[in-house]
Amino acid sequence: MKNQFGSVVVSAFVAGFIMSGPALAKPAMPNIVYILADDMGYGDVHCLNPERGKIPTPHMDQLAADGMIFTDAHSGSSVCTPTRYGIMTGRYSWRTILQKNVLSGHSEPLIPPDRPTVASLLKAQGYNTACIGKWHIGMKLPTKDGRAAAKNLKNVDWSGTVEGGPSDIGFDYHWGIAASLDMPPYIYIENKKFLGECTTTKAFHRGGPAEADFEAVDVLPDIGNKTVEYIQKQRAGKPFFAYVALTSPHTPIAPSSAWKGKSGMGDYADFMMQTDDVIGQMIDAVDAAGLADNTIIIVTSDNGCSRRADFRNLKSHGHYPSAQYRGSKSDIWEGGHRIPFIVRWPKGIKAGTFCDQTICLTDLMATAADLSGAKIPENAGEDSVSFLPAFAGKEIQSTRNGVIHHSIDGHFAYRQGKWKLCLARGSGGWTSPDEKAAAEKGALAAQLYDLEKDPGETTNLYESHPEVAERLLKLLKQDVERGRSTAGAMVKNDVPEIVLWKSGE
Repeated sequence: MKNQFGSVVVSAFVAGFIMSGPALAKPAMPNIVYILADDMGYGDVHCLNPERGKIPTPHMDQLAADGMIFTDAHSGSSVCTPTRYGIMTGRYSWRTILQKNVLSGHSEPLIPPDRPTVASLLKAQGYNTACIGKWHIGMKLPTKDGRAAAKNLKNVDWSGTVEGGPSDIGFDYHWGIAASLDMPPYIYIENKKFLGECTTTKAFHRGGPAEADFEAVDVLPDIGNKTVEYIQKQRAGKPFFAYVALTSPHTPIAPSSAWKGKSGMGDYADFMMQTDDVIGQMIDAVDAAGLADNTIIIVTSDNGCSRRADFRNLKSHGHYPSAQYRGSKSDIWEGGHRIPFIVRWPKGIKAGTFCDQTICLTDLMATAADLSGAKIPENAGEDSVSFLPAFAGKEIQSTRNGVIHHSIDGHFAYRQGKWKLCLARGSGGWTSPDEKAAAEKGALAAQLYDLEKDPGETTNLYESHPEVAERLLKLLKQDVERGRSTAGAMVKNDVPEIVLWKSGE
């Protein structure tokens, strides 16, 4: 771990704060504000991509200067629903029935009510818990006929009670939308009730039922305002956890009139600037409330940047959303799942520091348990490792052999140290070449990369280093079959069989 001048940082103050023992008073549990952007690429944050990032992001840059940048952080999947499941449960989503793709706005809950979550764990430790923004992990919409919500949502009872959402898995307060901002229903939900009813139809890429006053351009500012309002209600002495899931810069790419044209690089860059501003409002709210010193603010993303951002136009302006990495949202390559991860905690992190250890978004649960003194049950958090030691400049104590990556089409990759094995012939997602095109070109069945020498994944070493590929594949199989990638008793996956080779060996 290094600060911005390259010197080694080991903060005795932070270590002392984190330690517990009979001679030390129990420290106050920190507040946690976890801000999850939607489709924000690693290269979209200027301080992470100073040479090839042209979009100004002053608030995230300042957060990084005041805290720590994790340079090797990964989402659990290269698309959103699986990643969000992993954040909440500390478990890879491919262990469930969701083996590829994402849920829709009317999908049933992916998280069963008896599965521990980060929210339920922290709530049991005395935290106020709130979920604000996009959910997209499924919820049971109330219906007039008692059947599951139809795809067209015509049988939804807008006056009924929503079940199986955030309010049923540990959140004291919930406000937001059911899924992505381009998936109906287009209506806000507060706790377990719709705010109004869908009396019209609108299309933000996908058409569907909408509340008459619901407009896509208002949702990001509304999320910001609701979060600020929530933070203002908190008081020192009662810790809180705010999970804030933004709808930006995901489609519909809808910057407000005040931001449209600001970047000079098109709507996506404008929307990124607005996203950064909303994040800044949340940071300012924490500071204004006098809670900054013992509040952990995390800013990250659910996966890489989407091609909907118009990469060709952005690159014409010198902006590369995936920075030096190959691919983008949906892909098994780094651009699909290597994401921004910035943490500020004045009481526990030295300003201007960096961590190059590999972490995954599934790691929030184990970290929250460490921070709050909670114990994770054996049948929970199966793929979660605490990154709390990294805050103090120490090595993460991991019982996990490696991190597993997953693409939109269900292709697997295994990362250990500098090595990454991809069980795909191409991108495993939307970037060319996809699996069909790669097969037609005679691509090998798998890819192996040395990320230290080749972060852009340009040279496939699968044939020249078969011993490395064999070792990583064996570890991947073990982690899949054991139902967990961390130490502990073997548990069952939710499905009897998980297919590793989607394109054939």
